[in-house]
Amino acid sequence: MEDLLKKAIGKEEEMVIIVGAGPSGIATSACLNKLSIPNIVIEREDCFASLWKEKSYDRLHLHLAKQFCQLPHMSFPNESPTYVSRKQFIQYLDDYVSQFNVKPLYNRSVESATYDEVDGKWYVKAKNIHSNEIEEYMAKFLVVASGETSDVYIPEVEGLDSFKGDVFHSTKYKTGESFSNKNVLVVGCGNSGMEIALDLANFGAKTSIVVRNPLHILNREMVYMALVLVKYLPLHMVDGAVVLLSKFIYGDISKYGLNRPKEGPFFLKVKYGKYPVIDVGTFEKIKSGEIQVLPSIISIRGDSVEFANGKTHHFDTIIFATGFKRSTSKWLKDDNCLLDEDGIPKPSFPNHWKGQNGLYCVGLSRRGLYGAAMDAENIANDIKALL
Repeated sequence: MEDLLKKAIGKEEEMVIIVGAGPSGIATSACLNKLSIPNIVIEREDCFASLWKEKSYDRLHLHLAKQFCQLPHMSFPNESPTYVSRKQFIQYLDDYVSQFNVKPLYNRSVESATYDEVDGKWYVKAKNIHSNEIEEYMAKFLVVASGETSDVYIPEVEGLDSFKGDVFHSTKYKTGESFSNKNVLVVGCGNSGMEIALDLANFGAKTSIVVRNPLHILNREMVYMALVLVKYLPLHMVDGAVVLLSKFIYGDISKYGLNRPKEGPFFLKVKYGKYPVIDVGTFEKIKSGEIQVLPSIISIRGDSVEFANGKTHHFDTIIFATGFKRSTSKWLKDDNCLLDEDGIPKPSFPNHWKGQNGLYCVGLSRRGLYGAAMDAENIANDIKALL
């Protein structure tokens, strides 16, 4: 009778609704399944981990050692390398979803999530992208797993519409193979921008990269050391050691149009979500002149791009590695304490994952996959305790 009633009013009821089927969402579902807690995962794309499967470049590897990137209750295979490739990570996720029976509902775009104080439940409306129908779901608990990388961001640039060549976001980039001998501008100097610039240069593209802000350049070994030390030493001491080592290895980076921030790399990561650049060969290309560093863009006129130093250069392609914006505030209602307008937790780590009225978030601690795995286990255990 209850099933017939739910069908009649068009609502499906679960114990937990998880919005987002990236690594954070599937990890949370896996932890809940392991505790036999019914849950549903709602995903707007046509697959889980779409950022990895459909929107990342071919040469991508995990920048952290595999032990810092595994999801709860399942390690990487012993034969996998320390720094796992994109293809190997996707295989790991495929195996993970299969092992823990995670079954997301795809092509559902969440329109709203509201809390009813009378019956103590969350009501989620999601548009079925194929049929355009609005589906309604209800649950005692709601988990925001839509992540830090939900909507691509391309900044407004004067004259961008006049550019005659190709313009696209880094999520559309796969390989530099077709860009040989072309003038390519990469806008954005995060890890994606730096590695795409390296890939382009390796394939013979005449590559330039826009670097607007100071940045820390570290290598994998420094980051590994820092992740070990941070368990035993205060963050400012770890930052000091890492910066000293970076200066010793990379020297005076200002000679190449780069500058280091005054704050330490891990302070910036935790405080503002600004990740250090983990160098896998880009810096050598910058030193050799194979990759040209340029300041902010002032305007674009046809194929000519004017920069803040007053110089103008011509390009065939512009790739925006300018990151993402979170869209949580557009659909999440009735939350006054967990997430701010930018979709970042208001409570500080380690209390960032739990809100009020059965609301949780996962993967927003600015601690990568390691932090997401911790969040997923915390949320599942907390819901188990409440039940």
